Amino acid sequence: MKVSVIVPVYNVENYIAKCLDSLVNQTLKDIEIIVINDGSPDNSEEIIKKAQEKYKNIIYLKKENGGVSSARNYGLKKATGEYIYFLDGDDYLLNDALENFYNKAKSGDFDMVIAPVTYILEDKEFDVPTGISKDLIGKEEVKENLVYLYPADGSKLYKREVIGNLLFKEGVWFEDVEFNFRLYPKLKNIGNLSKSYLKYIRRDNAITSTFDKRLFDYIDNFNGLVDYYKKNNYYNTYYNELEYSYVRYLYATFIKQLSLSHDKKLFKDGLEKAILNVKTNFPNYKKNIYLKKFSFKNFYLKHFNKLFANLLYIIHSR
Repeated sequence: MKVSVIVPVYNVENYIAKCLDSLVNQTLKDIEIIVINDGSPDNSEEIIKKAQEKYKNIIYLKKENGGVSSARNYGLKKATGEYIYFLDGDDYLLNDALENFYNKAKSGDFDMVIAPVTYILEDKEFDVPTGISKDLIGKEEVKENLVYLYPADGSKLYKREVIGNLLFKEGVWFEDVEFNFRLYPKLKNIGNLSKSYLKYIRRDNAITSTFDKRLFDYIDNFNGLVDYYKKNNYYNTYYNELEYSYVRYLYATFIKQLSLSHDKKLFKDGLEKAILNVKTNFPNYKKNIYLKKFSFKNFYLKHFNKLFANLLYIIHSR
């Protein structure tokens, strides 16, 4: 089997048919489509079973609800493909997506292949780039790319052998960020595709447009990553990349999403926790080598303080 596609399903009855159609019509035929019903209470199961009756490469699995990480892990344990692709049940692929991913992977024996993602909103769509413009050859180039990592799993094809026993952290938000940061030290190269093949449907109830205390998983996840890098002897080698990423996610991504919550107490609590954790783990981060390159984001990170953060909150509260 060339590729195993793992599709977690929960409350996607309006999307799953199109998702599955895009998979069964792939130009790459030697694939298995592993669909995991994560205790979905809607009519997704009926739609999946109808598709399964027509297409023999659809493997339907059902489990109690445990979240997207739990569903992906369940699928990983069943997958037999040489490569793994994760596709959410409300997204879909262009018909030649897996063939292009697979051919690229084989052309250079790449551990991962990455491509841009097309976001589809109500009245528009736009591409999100990968953060790289060429193939990355050797662990040093891969390591440097960690600070530009676009974490969405649907933008990537993974070599199964490299994933090994690695699983998604369950019960948290932003599991794709956490998973890829643990995977990166295992990669020796990354293949780059310039074209987008994934259509990512932005829904109103998606994590990226939802605000509650689970946003604090950013902090817990990155503290866990620091421990993981230390435990597996990656910490010294990846120190600059980990430090920069830790600060960038807590002071930029986390703070920005909190500012969009319009919840002053939540924002204040998050700001205090972000500052405390950065001071605890990376008190000298302003000397980081990646901050030497001038950019607006780097200027913001180097000069980050409570005033900057509160101005961001005020701007987003208007």
